Amino acid sequence: MPTENDSGAIVYQIRNNMVCYLLLQSAVDDFWGFPKGHIEAGEDLIDTAVREIFEETSLTTTIDTGFQQSIEYDMKNGNHKVVNFFVSRVPANVEVSEQEEEINSFGWFTFDRAYETVTYDNLRELLTAADKYIKAKEKVGDKNE
Repeated sequence: MPTENDSGAIVYQIRNNMVCYLLLQSAVDDFWGFPKGHIEAGEDLIDTAVREIFEETSLTTTIDTGFQQSIEYDMKNGNHKVVNFFVSRVPANVEVSEQEEEINSFGWFTFDRAYETVTYDNLRELLTAADKYIKAKEKVGDKNE
């Protein structure tokens, strides 16, 4: 079974002392998740995450490598996929322009809303781990949002 490698990030911003997460709705499979995509020749994981975020959202980002977690799953085409995720903070006033070919919609969500919105359990686990890391680092928000 061939393995596909992707990279992406959980993009967030701080609004009113609360962490808000950027979720994207795929135009291809209609699921909600985080910016990610295929590693291209000559790229490392960081390069790919930055490029994919920009291509899918028009956001220029810096990747925080203090958080790195991967998820793995088998795809419908029979391939195995490994996606490496980081986190990336953007200013609260940024404007997102979604890539229409791949992204149907987007939104900024608090942890609880993001947790309910993401489509797959492995993304909920990833979001939970990222939320813990981000809130400890940023010293903002709490679980009673």
